[in-house]
Amino acid sequence: MWSEQITLDYPYRFEEVLKRLSFDPLNMIHLEDKTIHVPLTIDGEQIVVRVQGKGTTEKPQFWISSQSNKQDEIMKRISSIFQWNQPFHEIQHHFLNTSLRPLFETFAYTPIILEFGYFACLLRCIIHQQVHLKFATKLTEQFVKTYGTERKGVFFFPTPEQVANITVEELRNQKFSQRKAEYMIGLAKHIVDGKLNLEELEGKMDEEVKAILMPLRGIGAWTVQNFLLFGLGRQNMFPKADIGIQRALQQLFQLEQKPDDVFLERMKEECEPYCSYASLYLWKSIE
Repeated sequence: MWSEQITLDYPYRFEEVLKRLSFDPLNMIHLEDKTIHVPLTIDGEQIVVRVQGKGTTEKPQFWISSQSNKQDEIMKRISSIFQWNQPFHEIQHHFLNTSLRPLFETFAYTPIILEFGYFACLLRCIIHQQVHLKFATKLTEQFVKTYGTERKGVFFFPTPEQVANITVEELRNQKFSQRKAEYMIGLAKHIVDGKLNLEELEGKMDEEVKAILMPLRGIGAWTVQNFLLFGLGRQNMFPKADIGIQRALQQLFQLEQKPDDVFLERMKEECEPYCSYASLYLWKSIE
């Protein structure tokens, strides 16, 4: 086993991160000692990585440890997931000069946390389409515990190969709709057949990613935006059609009706180039 220490030179609200992640029953989190066990799949190897927060919000430190020998790859992925290389001082300064200042005073230095895997991110997006959050969370938990892998209490999403071999009837028995079952299996088969390489999307522009994913059944604009934000960690995503963002803006600015497209576009322009943080904090404001 190896361990490595990371020290950040800016505030970071790790306890808030763990609290948010603890809403997902698939995550193995110990709030009392600020620890999360992260399931990573690297080169086909399923790896459990322990991340523990040390220090304070103002002076954060982290201990990362694992039994895998892929230390460099693990550290790169963990740093990306927890967004340890973001210009948080610049982001905070930017928003303190916008109309969203109250949110950035309340939730200052709360990072965007990425999904632990690209395939898992897309599957979760498909499962969450047009259903209540509580039901989607339960459905996802049941799906992963049925078809995924468990290592020392840590759950891994099933691989594309595993999902490609599931039948629509099986997923229907798991309370998935016919269409969602077809979408999930179809996505997996697309990857297994070599028609889609999710890792290659890392180096592509947002519009290129959209052009690759949108033709796939079950993947629309909302799913692509969520994948760009929570899968690839793009900083400038502002899904204007998202009901939560509209409701949060209506509440924040005390609007009689949900904001129209003119209002939303003006807000987007005000938040650039860090729209993703505006989206996150707006969602948090109505949780």
